[in-house]
Amino acid sequence: MRLGIFAKTFPGTDPSAVLPAVKQAGYETTQFNLACAGLPSMPDAVPADAIESIGAAVQSSGVSLAALSGTYNMAHPDRSVRDDGLRRLGVVIKTAASLGIPLVTLCTGSRNIADQWAYHPENATPSAWCDMAAEMGKALALAEDAGIDLGIEPEQANIVTSASDATRLIADMRSKRLKIVLDPANLFEYATPDEARTIVAAAVGEAAGHIAMAHAKDRHGDARFATAGQGIVDFPDFVARLKAVGFGGALVTHGLSADEAPEVAAFLRGLL
Repeated sequence: MRLGIFAKTFPGTDPSAVLPAVKQAGYETTQFNLACAGLPSMPDAVPADAIESIGAAVQSSGVSLAALSGTYNMAHPDRSVRDDGLRRLGVVIKTAASLGIPLVTLCTGSRNIADQWAYHPENATPSAWCDMAAEMGKALALAEDAGIDLGIEPEQANIVTSASDATRLIADMRSKRLKIVLDPANLFEYATPDEARTIVAAAVGEAAGHIAMAHAKDRHGDARFATAGQGIVDFPDFVARLKAVGFGGALVTHGLSADEAPEVAAFLRGLL
């Protein structure tokens, strides 16, 4: 496994400054966001000089780009909003292909029109799933053309809430390009340590063979998120289970400050 971190953990809009900060904090790879190159996360276009500057920073820093963020609300109730998101996703996918980034990460969305990461009671309805799945099919067509994988992350407030939801969608889409990003802290809200360990273990088993990336975020038993190693997620068990199912990709931490990054790197590297 390679140890990584969200590039947006570090301030700045110049890749030649952001990627060395990733390296200095103890990480060898990153989940990149175009905001770290002075662009919107989901831009209308990516200038050639921006791609060149990102590529040059990768070469000079030695930090690889494990994934590129391409999140928009794939279940937004307004089709025009989804159409605009899909168009921008096409730009992100082409950018990933230009930079040799193998994975673009997605958000399966919410019926909440204000926040794609926020819960809405209609998220569990067949119509929400249908809209999201139709959007996913269009996104996969773009990914197939570009030779890029797409990663969906089970999130309690989104349409895909569990590893079983994710494998159901993969089966429905019938595409080898659709993968899973597995974050243990997003698999539950309220739990005891034993309950959390059981939930995470079952998810790793369910997602085995489909995991493109693992995230390392933590959660307290009262549902508050936490920095990896500070909550109730059993990271030694999580990493051991990932190894047991043959996962050898990037373990990427997020939800922490730049100041916390070196300590978290030491903690996670000790498990790898």
